[in-house]
Amino acid sequence: MSKHRDHGGGLDAAVARYGGEKADWIDLSTGINPTPYPIGEIPQGAWSALPDAAAQDALIQAARSFWNVPRGAAILAAPGASSLIARLPALWPVGQVEVQTPTYNEHAGAFDAHGWQVSSQPNLSADVQVVVHPNNPDGRLWRQDELTAPYVIIDESFGDVMPEESLIERVSDGRTIVLKSFGKFWGLAGLRLGFAIGAPELIDRLSSLIGPWAVSGPALSIGTAALNDTGWAAAMNIKLKHNMEKFDHLMIHKDAKPIGGTTLFRLYETPDARAFQNRLAKGHVWSRIFPYSDTWLRLGLPPEDKWDQFEAAL
Repeated sequence: MSKHRDHGGGLDAAVARYGGEKADWIDLSTGINPTPYPIGEIPQGAWSALPDAAAQDALIQAARSFWNVPRGAAILAAPGASSLIARLPALWPVGQVEVQTPTYNEHAGAFDAHGWQVSSQPNLSADVQVVVHPNNPDGRLWRQDELTAPYVIIDESFGDVMPEESLIERVSDGRTIVLKSFGKFWGLAGLRLGFAIGAPELIDRLSSLIGPWAVSGPALSIGTAALNDTGWAAAMNIKLKHNMEKFDHLMIHKDAKPIGGTTLFRLYETPDARAFQNRLAKGHVWSRIFPYSDTWLRLGLPPEDKWDQFEAAL
């Protein structure tokens, strides 16, 4: 049985503890865009038939254009970035991997499950290095000269809020894999869509581990439309920046100091993170705290129609 790892979410448990109906709560523990991309009409064939090659090719081409993928690099679409993370350790012989903490803990968990020796500190002997860029939960951005292992995995799941910082060009070295998550920036986490980008040889091997028809017809249709809609993405980044500035202003006046994050989530230093979480929960707002810090509190943005509830909970 796999080990349970700490994550955001857990709203059902919060409702059971603090009361109310689930529909009355705001879940700010996950960092998912609260203004999702408008799905529109999905062709009936996307539901009733196996995904065809043309639909898959259209999604890959949209991804290649949106992320400015270098010529010669391959792209694999999968049912969520987490499904790729779980399979990446199988690409290489078991060895040493560097996953510096704090960060998203599924990476270390996946390598550990495959028998790798996992280092949470810099390790010059590592065969593979995993970095989350920007990092979750503190928003750290990695420099090129910090990526030193023979193989590097760069998780850019939150990278679409700062496309100018992408390290996508590194995939041209043949030893780097970049991960992209669709659900976070486009606010459609339930669609389960993620991408791995890298050298064809690595991506082909990863594809064989995922299997055929991994991405559903509806996900292919929605993902293609969204990735081709660059106007929506540009406008959304402006909106997120404005809303997060407003969010920081509110939190600073409640003795919470912003110390990192992105425009989809913010990390705050507080005198007592658990007490702050309890206060918000009494107003039916769920937040994220961490087992390794008594003072860190992470919050995503509320939906447009829930700002008043959030302010009241503060």
